[in-house]
Amino acid sequence: MLLDVENLEVFYGDVQAIFGISFCVDEGEIVSIVGSNAAGKSTTLRAISGILESKTGSIKFNGRPMEDQTPDKIVEAGIVQIPEGRQLFPAMTVQENLEMGSFMPEAKKKRAETLKQVYRTFPILEERSKQFAATLSGGEQQMLAIGRGLMSLPKLLMFDEPSLGLAPMLVKEIFNIAKDINAQGTTVLMVEQNVYHALSMSSRAYVLENGRFVLEGKGKDLLEDENVKKAYMGI
Repeated sequence: MLLDVENLEVFYGDVQAIFGISFCVDEGEIVSIVGSNAAGKSTTLRAISGILESKTGSIKFNGRPMEDQTPDKIVEAGIVQIPEGRQLFPAMTVQENLEMGSFMPEAKKKRAETLKQVYRTFPILEERSKQFAATLSGGEQQMLAIGRGLMSLPKLLMFDEPSLGLAPMLVKEIFNIAKDINAQGTTVLMVEQNVYHALSMSSRAYVLENGRFVLEGKGKDLLEDENVKKAYMGI
C-alpha cells in the first residue's frame, strides 16, 4: 500500500470539515475522490500535503508516518499536489515555473533530464518555454502546473480539480494526460467535480459528502450506481 489514511479529521478553526475518513491508494492505481463543491475534497488533499494540520488520524506513505511532516518533507518523500486553480507564477517564464518544481535535492540533481521528459510530454510547453505563464491559455497553464509537479519526481501525484475552468474539449485532454502519466508509472490520486470523467478513468473511487465518505468501489461500478447518477450526473 502506497498511501494509507486512517480516521482523518480536519478542522478550520472550530469548524470541522473532515469527519474520520479512511482510504488507501495502492502503487500504480488511479484513485478518485468525487463529490460536489465544498464536500471536503480539496481539504483532504491539503491535509495529505501538510498544508492543513489534521486533528486526529494517521497518514502513512510507504509505511512512513506523514501527519507530522512539513510540506517540503512530504514533497521530498514523493507526494506532490497539482493545486486547484493551477497557482502558477504568472510573471515567470514557462521554464522558470518548471524549474520551481525541482528544488528538492534528488529532483534538482535530475532537473535537466526531467525537463526533457516534461517537454516530450508537453511539446507546447517547450515551444512556449520563454513566454510568461500569464500569457498561456487555460489548458496550457494546466499542462504547466502538471509539468511543474512532475519536475518534483512524484511517486504519488495528486490532482486537485484539474478540469476546473476548462472547455469540454480540453477537459478530456487533461484526463488523458493523467492516464498517460499513470501508465508511465506514477500513482494518481484525483479529486474532481466532473464525476463521469473521474470515475471512467479510476481503478477505485470514493464519494465524499459533507466531509464523510458515503460510497466507495470500483470506478466503473460507481458509474452505474443509481444514487451517483441521480446526484452527480443528472441522470
